[in-house]
Amino acid sequence: MSALNLLVPDLLVIGYRNGFFPMGDPTTGDIQWHRPDPRAIIPLEDIRVSSSLRATIRKGLFTITVDTAFHEVITACADRPDCWITPAVIDAYTELHHLGLAHSVESWHEGRLVGGLYGVALGGAFFGESMFSRMNDASKVSFVALVQRLRERGFSLLDTQYINDFTASLGAIEISDALYQRMLEACIDDDVSFR
Repeated sequence: MSALNLLVPDLLVIGYRNGFFPMGDPTTGDIQWHRPDPRAIIPLEDIRVSSSLRATIRKGLFTITVDTAFHEVITACADRPDCWITPAVIDAYTELHHLGLAHSVESWHEGRLVGGLYGVALGGAFFGESMFSRMNDASKVSFVALVQRLRERGFSLLDTQYINDFTASLGAIEISDALYQRMLEACIDDDVSFR
């Protein structure tokens, strides 16, 4: 493995602490570091939950778990064409998970994993990486459970990196890199725990 493709926990932590995150090139496998400006975040106090999603949650169709199927979640997130979640990324984040820094939220239906998400928690910041869904609303229900957990445990920053239609529908906004860096610095050493 070349130096360009080497992802180790210490390097990942340094990157996140400084506003960078890695993505693998699906063609070459090379790791590219990103620090977008503007940056997308979801304010924890302003998430959008549609009335139909609220109804789905009330029906109790999904069982939610945390950190019980991390490898299955990240592998499912990678199961799409031209995905940036390369084998090197899967290995690195699985190692971060074993160290207690990367986490997953899972949605189950009738004993089958049907949706989920994963990301990294450092201090009071949670860096959302990816999500997947094999059943309508499964990833959104995982997201609502994630936000509830972050609020309960005193997190103050939910980073979604880039904005897209899906994250915008959940309340994502774009802020300048300068503002993002100030928010990150203010919470990265907070004494809070995801677990």
